[in-house]
Amino acid sequence: MSSFRLILVRHGETAWNRERRFQGWRDVPLSADGRVQAERTARALAGSGAARVYTSPLGRARETAAEIAKPSGLGVIADEAFKEISFGAWEGMTLDEVEARFGGLHAAWRAEPHTVRFPAGEDLATAGARALGGLARLAGAHAGQTVVLVTHGVIVRLIVLQALGLGPERLWVVHATPAGISEIEYRPDSATVHRMNTLGHLEAPREP
Repeated sequence: MSSFRLILVRHGETAWNRERRFQGWRDVPLSADGRVQAERTARALAGSGAARVYTSPLGRARETAAEIAKPSGLGVIADEAFKEISFGAWEGMTLDEVEARFGGLHAAWRAEPHTVRFPAGEDLATAGARALGGLARLAGAHAGQTVVLVTHGVIVRLIVLQALGLGPERLWVVHATPAGISEIEYRPDSATVHRMNTLGHLEAPREP
């Protein structure tokens, strides 16, 4: 029985992550720390046997994916399906600014995220449909293989939730830390989550 193995990586840290600023479709580059995280993630995945590296087209994901692809010389394929959810009017705003201007909607986002559509943006159903549709294409193209996918916090959560048999209303039960690694094995009738948001590879190497 053929399986498809997905190594799922959230992009490295950006300055906006530190500032608790909503990024969405804004093209924010990696910070210096984010570049170090990408390098350490690349070392951790160097022996993964991945056949291809896929990425969101947004810069922070592309930078991370390019670093991951270096050791093996794999090409990187950008796919619009794996962009972050569009936060619409919230993009560029800090958490405090969103709470001040959209307090009720932000409270709903924390309590019932599946009910929220962002002003001039998307909802979880829309973002999930495009991401999971893209994932189905990858699984069809890479049966029996392993691929790395670099994407974003909400998209990581939605993919892991689907593998666990949970819906988008459980969004916050899954952590998606910058440069965290998750791994899912798909078979025709099941999905197994082998690791979720592992971070050990980000620790600084110990002195000999």
